[in-house]
Amino acid sequence: MDTTRRGFLGAIGKVTIGAAASIAGASQAAEAAQSDTPTAVPHWGMVVDLRKCIGCQACTVACIMENAVPEGAFRTHVSVYELVKDGQDPAMVMLPRLCNHCDDPPCLPVCPVEATFKAENGEVLVDASKCVGCAYCVQACPYDARFINHETQVADKCTFCFHRTQAGLLPACVETCVGGARNFGDLNDAGSEVSRMLRENEVSVLRPEMHTNPNVYYIGLDDLLDGRVAGEAAYHPEMADSVSSHKEGL
Repeated sequence: MDTTRRGFLGAIGKVTIGAAASIAGASQAAEAAQSDTPTAVPHWGMVVDLRKCIGCQACTVACIMENAVPEGAFRTHVSVYELVKDGQDPAMVMLPRLCNHCDDPPCLPVCPVEATFKAENGEVLVDASKCVGCAYCVQACPYDARFINHETQVADKCTFCFHRTQAGLLPACVETCVGGARNFGDLNDAGSEVSRMLRENEVSVLRPEMHTNPNVYYIGLDDLLDGRVAGEAAYHPEMADSVSSHKEGL
């Protein structure tokens, strides 16, 4: 079963998965997490533990309410798929999706008016006063995490709840996650929960072959390599070859 809106499902068939030890972005974050020297400026990131996600969509609702997301659009969502493995009964797979707040965001250089920018703490944001709604950034995002807000006519997306983190609060989706699957914190702080999780777990990122160096990591995503996801926008097993090639190149 597939329960996501079309915009977020467009690229899931192109999802590629890599192990933590083979992902440059994860390795860099882990190295920073092992440092005993605290940094003055935090670098925000998220670790999603798929073993704890129950697909309740509390994060989706919280985001909509917190950020006044218009009807028919989402800044974050949990895609639900049927995982099929040979000799086993089908199982449901939950995949939370959101802007990956990449260190090398492809949405940034294509903006003709420089409305998209990288904030001091690592968030990828949009200056609505500059945006002309051309949607170049929407097309450039490999995660289908952007949309043109039909009420404001400008690009819209997850901001890691910038207004909340500036006030010392957690993003709304993290605060309301029933299973504790979403974890948010400073990747530069060795004592943060997200840093601990990066050190102690194998993590994956979406679309590692794009070399965007995302700041959203997943625990348990590599399990998809052992099966296939049924549905319109399924993960295709033949993509494992591109995963292997990506690992060998790092």
